[in-house]
Amino acid sequence: MKLKSNFLNLFLGFISLILIDTKFTFNLVAEELLKIELNTEIKKGKFLIGLKQYLGGENDNFSKRKNINFITDKGFLNLISSNGIKHKSKQIKITWRNIPLKNPKTIERIVFGPFASYESAKKQADKLKDKGFKTTVAYPKYWEVWIPFEDDLPEFELKNKIFRKIKNIQITPFLSSENIFKKLEGPIHIYADEEIKINDVTFGKNFYLRQDSYGSWTLIQKIKFDDYLEGVLPYEIGPSSHIEALKAQAVIARTWGIFNSDRFNMDKYHLCISTQCQVYKPPKIKNIKVQKAIEATSNLILKYENQPINAFYHGSNGGISATAGESWQMQNYPYFNTTIDGSKALNQIFKPPITSESELNNFLDFDKEQFYGSNHSLFRWNKEISSLEIKEKLIKNKLININENVLDLNAIERGSSGRVTKLEIQTNKVNKSIILVKDDIRRVLSFLPSNLFTINKLSDDLWLLKGGGFGHGVGLSQSGAIEMADLGFSYEQILNHYYRDAKLEKFEILSQ
Repeated sequence: MKLKSNFLNLFLGFISLILIDTKFTFNLVAEELLKIELNTEIKKGKFLIGLKQYLGGENDNFSKRKNINFITDKGFLNLISSNGIKHKSKQIKITWRNIPLKNPKTIERIVFGPFASYESAKKQADKLKDKGFKTTVAYPKYWEVWIPFEDDLPEFELKNKIFRKIKNIQITPFLSSENIFKKLEGPIHIYADEEIKINDVTFGKNFYLRQDSYGSWTLIQKIKFDDYLEGVLPYEIGPSSHIEALKAQAVIARTWGIFNSDRFNMDKYHLCISTQCQVYKPPKIKNIKVQKAIEATSNLILKYENQPINAFYHGSNGGISATAGESWQMQNYPYFNTTIDGSKALNQIFKPPITSESELNNFLDFDKEQFYGSNHSLFRWNKEISSLEIKEKLIKNKLININENVLDLNAIERGSSGRVTKLEIQTNKVNKSIILVKDDIRRVLSFLPSNLFTINKLSDDLWLLKGGGFGHGVGLSQSGAIEMADLGFSYEQILNHYYRDAKLEKFEILSQ
């Protein structure tokens, strides 16, 4: 009997050790999930991409009936939740539930914005930070700047509002199947050795679900630089572009991603997949030319004074590049200049700055075939805009009320490239006019392809806007780069043309 008792005690002790060890392992895994360092991942050559934002919330357009399904055709899926739950199967279903909070919370903050771009929001955040305020750049739908609410805040020059909300529910993920319904806590790691389909779309092998700053959740993919670029190049410059143009795009997309890897710090990932970052879609079919361009430039980035540059790019500059400071409310960078985008002969004809309406009209009327990238569909454009169309945009953006009417448009300030940096919209309200600045011009008047335009009044309520280009005009013009490559320029020459004095260097990846 004593022998049996000793054996039983030994067996129970062994089981206890297993349970303790398992719990210890779970805690270690949870701790590791919480310790994901964004800067460290960049140094390892990996991006964390916010594939789908606002999951489980009002703006969720990805979850089907608040469900996400992960499926793999081969092998098994693995799930690890921060509360110690581990699960392995061929299919994982996560469903969202609104769980009432026992103790509702009141959320208060001062919100500045909306801003047309991260760059303009960051500039305002830095100004507020210099005055001693704790700031956060957020993207609930548009770019905003948040500061904590306090009773005795001063009057701010910048437009702002008080945000108050009582949070009485928690959007909560559950692991769901016929036999399982378990509450999960984030971050949640889901991975497999094979490609994973998420709601019928193949994305990759390594994912996280993490709660965001708005109460909803984000699906995040961890991906190597070069694998990420395979999903960027086809949608940014096109897979059929000349190989040298693809190489140039690979370098600047990698550089831009590294430089801008802090824009979603608050939600613990680097980049989104929309035009607010770089357009990214998981490639359904591998493109050999795209892969060759990425491999030929692997880990190459552009640097200025030994730091990655802010490698802006766009569709078409309309024949003249812009500086960063005339496109956004931000500092200028020394590697961006106002440059005529064409041959040396063309640069002898036009000498920036182009600051008057008449000079810009002459520029826009010149033979477009002599510029790089003139094949772009919006290299030159004309738009007839009525006062009613402008009024509708102003009402939508809460700049005027329904009883006000638009009387006139005036470009009251232009940058060195001729782009409108201040647009005055006069209304019939006494002593009132709307002033739109830089990127807010295109944010509000979204029918404008660019800020490079002249204004011609056709009647009391109709204007002809004559312009050129598509996008902000800073850095590489994709249509210009494609034409330069077709003319025989190398990708190094293309990059030097658009980013003066920036150097092509290797980005050192930490050994893993």
